[in-house]
Amino acid sequence: MKTSVLVALLLVLTLTAGTAAAQQAPFNEVGVTMGHWHIASKDVEANKKLFLAMGGKLYTPGGNPLIMFPGVLINLNLGNEKGEGGTQGSVVNHVGFIVNNVQQRVAQWKAAGVRVLPGNNNRLDQAFVETPDGVRIEILEDKTQSMPVRNEHVHFFLPENEIPKAQAWYAKTFGGKPGTRNNGPVVDLPGVQFRFNKADAKQAPTRGRVLDHIGFDVKDHEAFVKKIQAEGIKLDEPVRKSPTGSIITYITDPWGTRIEIVQRAPLGPQVQQP
Repeated sequence: MKTSVLVALLLVLTLTAGTAAAQQAPFNEVGVTMGHWHIASKDVEANKKLFLAMGGKLYTPGGNPLIMFPGVLINLNLGNEKGEGGTQGSVVNHVGFIVNNVQQRVAQWKAAGVRVLPGNNNRLDQAFVETPDGVRIEILEDKTQSMPVRNEHVHFFLPENEIPKAQAWYAKTFGGKPGTRNNGPVVDLPGVQFRFNKADAKQAPTRGRVLDHIGFDVKDHEAFVKKIQAEGIKLDEPVRKSPTGSIITYITDPWGTRIEIVQRAPLGPQVQQP
């Protein structure tokens, strides 16, 4: 009897861990998958409430709130830093989710207290959500997907002559696949698509703003760091182990996007909400 109980418990724990791990896309050929957005919130609780209402799952590695959606993790605080300035006006103009039905999700989120803005020209298959601190999230629709919501894209706004360089840089550095969407340049990576739009003026770097940086998870931190250093990319700081046990460092792309490189330690159990 005790053996049966132990086996059942181990099965539950395995399934729970597997579900958490499955939320991120598999690593690509160079050992990279989309990792996280890192928000320097002025009001962590308000942001936590918003993302949970949108369908995120709460984890607390190291005691800090982290929200998981399929394809991305969202850190809600950055030590004691408080970001100044939303995403609009920075090189990362906005990020994007894709849902199975925009109008159903909008109704659900509004009922939970989320402020949702209409799509451009009142498109019914598009909407926008802004966090209290000004992180803009585009909501698009894919009626064929089985899950209610998942991560979809990061949208860069750059000077026109820099866009081909940025597309090539992200494809080479992270093993992405360059392509087009609606005649616009993109790079596809596991869990995310990077999109590039023309900006009329140079945009601000991300560091110090509310969306301070984005992050990639890597399979082998040491090997990936050697790869990018061989390509001439300099680290912003030495490789170190975070308090949660993850191995991390930072780089900054040539256009001002701060990027964390993470070999991630286990998140621990999901925090069940009442």
